[in-house]
Amino acid sequence: MAAKRRAVLLAACVLPLTACNPHQYDEVPAVHDARPTELPGTWLGYDHTTVTLTPDGRATIGLLDGQEWDFDEGWRVSGTGTWKLTTHRTGWNDGQHVKLTLTTRTESTTRPEPTPRTSPAPSTYTWTFELRRTEKKALQLYFFFGDPDSRSTYVLERQRSKAQGHR
Repeated sequence: MAAKRRAVLLAACVLPLTACNPHQYDEVPAVHDARPTELPGTWLGYDHTTVTLTPDGRATIGLLDGQEWDFDEGWRVSGTGTWKLTTHRTGWNDGQHVKLTLTTRTESTTRPEPTPRTSPAPSTYTWTFELRRTEKKALQLYFFFGDPDSRSTYVLERQRSKAQGHR
């Protein structure tokens, strides 16, 4: 009986250590005040990623990785597509999102990582970007990548004009 109690006590102590991140499903900051006029322009991200959004809803995508588990596949795509600002709950929060859809892939490549890619890059793809504001109220676009438990973010920031310079 004592051995059984010790096993139960050990399990009670060890199991919480093996659980997922307790904050993995917490709401992420939500933006509700973004205007469609704030989004057009070029957005820059990880390892030369560029996304250019035009006022008429068109997009040019350069070297953008997949989101969530697709990031682990290692592919990066370039091409053209569409975007829209939406309030439809499609991401991790109840705020606004940017739906970016690659409709024509013009190029695909892979990240130079030691893990082999397990599937080819898709010819079409849709990302759901969350929105957040910096302390200076600048808008950022981001999505989670890899294991959702880790909450790793892939952030795009607006390209600064030469007049703005580096701060």
